[in-house]
Amino acid sequence: MLDLSEFQFQMSLPVTWGEMDAFGHVNNTVYFRYFETARIKYFEEIGLTEMLSSSGIGPILAETSCKYQKPLFYPDTLTVGARVVSMGNSSIVIEHLVVSDKVGVAASGQAIVVIYDYNKAVKTAIPDHVRSAIKKMEGL
Repeated sequence: MLDLSEFQFQMSLPVTWGEMDAFGHVNNTVYFRYFETARIKYFEEIGLTEMLSSSGIGPILAETSCKYQKPLFYPDTLTVGARVVSMGNSSIVIEHLVVSDKVGVAASGQAIVVIYDYNKAVKTAIPDHVRSAIKKMEGL
């Protein structure tokens, strides 16, 4: 089972009242927002979002999944981890972990992100400086 100690990148997020659904727990779709928030912050940390604004080359989500382990409730505070577990020529596989202060591990998931040239509408190779930044972030 995954543990937050395996994630170099972590961030804290509150559970908000508006994330609750009619069943009285955080709606399943919100977990993907938690993943996305951590993933985008990770990208900011490695300069990938800045590259998008300067060159038109940046990340695009190709696939995502979530394994729900425990329901979440308001109020709570979460720690969300993101880590790159593999890189291909143009794709990055990211693992996510959501840990609640109240219930422990609540969900885990994965995302496949492709580096995309938005100007040409095609995937492109991961730039060397992005690979280096990921390796530095991951302590490799």
